[in-house]
Amino acid sequence: MTLRVLGIDPGLTRCGLGIVDVDPTRAARLVYVGVITTPPEMPLEQRLLAIGRGIAHALDEFAPHAVALERVFAQHNLRTVMGTAQASGVALYAAALRGLAVGLHTPSEVKASVTGYGAADKRQVGAMVARVLGLAEIPKPADAADALALALCHAWKGPDRTVVVGALTPAQEAWRTAEKTAAARRL
Repeated sequence: MTLRVLGIDPGLTRCGLGIVDVDPTRAARLVYVGVITTPPEMPLEQRLLAIGRGIAHALDEFAPHAVALERVFAQHNLRTVMGTAQASGVALYAAALRGLAVGLHTPSEVKASVTGYGAADKRQVGAMVARVLGLAEIPKPADAADALALALCHAWKGPDRTVVVGALTPAQEAWRTAEKTAAARRL
């Protein structure tokens, strides 16, 4: 069965959306990629409304089976983390309205899943996304490539952190090993 996943790279100024279909052989195909943009001078509630409408449109038009969202992480810039959290809340709400499960993934988890290296830079992530999806060039802006990376990461893993389709890639195997090591240290 082909799994369709909407990846969302949340942000107030740019909210990346990427939809992929992944088949049981782990082959992935681009369905849609885009970015919802809102100007900083627009009132916050209007920015969130625009983001919500854009996400709702993608959910309704493309009918994904699941949603992958970047997990909000602590940053020194409170303004940035608040905007990301607000956009994430809108995405969570839109998915919940449609009864869709949402997988939250950290940036390093996504990078490790797609590139095999949890500290990969944006260029490396974009290059691997383009390669996996057979694209002639890296999706731009980076928010679009990041959204596709989130969708791929989620499609290759299940909600219980097991693979949904096919066998583990070397990147996923490295991530699973790192997770087990970290879990053992916490015990």
